[in-house]
Amino acid sequence: MDPIQTGNSSSDNKDVEIKNSSNASAAADQIRRLGEKIEDANLPEDLKQLLIERIQRLTLLRASSGYLSPNYIIEYENTSSYINWTVSLPWGKMTNDILDLVKAKEILNKNHYGLNSVKDRILEYLASIILNEKNRTSEVDFTVLRAPIICLVGLVGTGKTTLAYSIAEALGRKFERIPFGGMGDSRALRGQSRAFADAEPGLIIKKLVHSQAKNSVILLDELDRVSQEARADIMGVLVELLDPEQNRAFTDHYIDYPFDLSQVLFVATANNTTNISTAVLDRLEIIQMPSYTDAEKTAIGKDYLFPKIRLQTGLQENQLVIDENVWSLIIRPLGFDSGIRSLERTIQGVCRKTARSIVEGKGQSFHITAENIKEFMSQ
Repeated sequence: MDPIQTGNSSSDNKDVEIKNSSNASAAADQIRRLGEKIEDANLPEDLKQLLIERIQRLTLLRASSGYLSPNYIIEYENTSSYINWTVSLPWGKMTNDILDLVKAKEILNKNHYGLNSVKDRILEYLASIILNEKNRTSEVDFTVLRAPIICLVGLVGTGKTTLAYSIAEALGRKFERIPFGGMGDSRALRGQSRAFADAEPGLIIKKLVHSQAKNSVILLDELDRVSQEARADIMGVLVELLDPEQNRAFTDHYIDYPFDLSQVLFVATANNTTNISTAVLDRLEIIQMPSYTDAEKTAIGKDYLFPKIRLQTGLQENQLVIDENVWSLIIRPLGFDSGIRSLERTIQGVCRKTARSIVEGKGQSFHITAENIKEFMSQ
């Protein structure tokens, strides 16, 4: 029996050819879009030329191996990832500083009660930055301010991290935070070479890309909490990172091109300085955070924490009232605490128990006194 002839074979071939042509065109469009990103970015000329050469090599590989070959697919993914990270860096982008020391003082007082000696040190530091910026003119090339990096040292809950937020807010700069607690590899900061699979930039580059400002404030949080095994390597990176003479050409292993970090304002925190290397300490200006007194904690609890937590819990002002003489019991539920985190948790517990009682229909408003405070305190 003669084989059955179908009339669709030529049509199928044409469909395959059209599909292949469409895929090839899409691959060419992908490469063209990468080239457009390079041209549109404000990159140094030598770096731009390096990226264009990578695009040219990618085009040659597609022509020789085909756009469906594994070699081309892997090379395209690596190249596109590298170009996207590189063009996303804020090579020439900066935010305008707020050069107003009076407003900076208002922000510090708004966000923090007490800590007058610490605020004075920070205001002096900000004043030198503001004066440096005001005196900078196009005719005179002033050097970049080389004030020591602030390091806030104190026990947990004393307001170190929130003070760093306030510094950024006072200057009107973008804020980024890098947690060092448990960091076990210096590559987390400096990135990994593109020679390795799944390579990516370090946290410094990532934070700059996220902030889109090369003069952002970057908080190096809990420097003393790095892993003991990687301590030497991480401290070695910090020596370069915090040195104004060296960080003008900081090189991430993934980007593999110097980036100027001299405009970044670094602020560090630590519980103590025991685990911080001497070379790093030499580049830091230590500001010791004092413990809060009972009077300060009472004022913080009444005027700052309680109104905020009550609102977050959904309580109206008249639904929860706390007697004046009860605050001495609230600020010391388990004895002395240098910070305010336990105070915050205690107030949260009181507000949540009140909210539950209202939802369960046990009442619409509650007045806490010395006689019934134990009913609202967590056991």
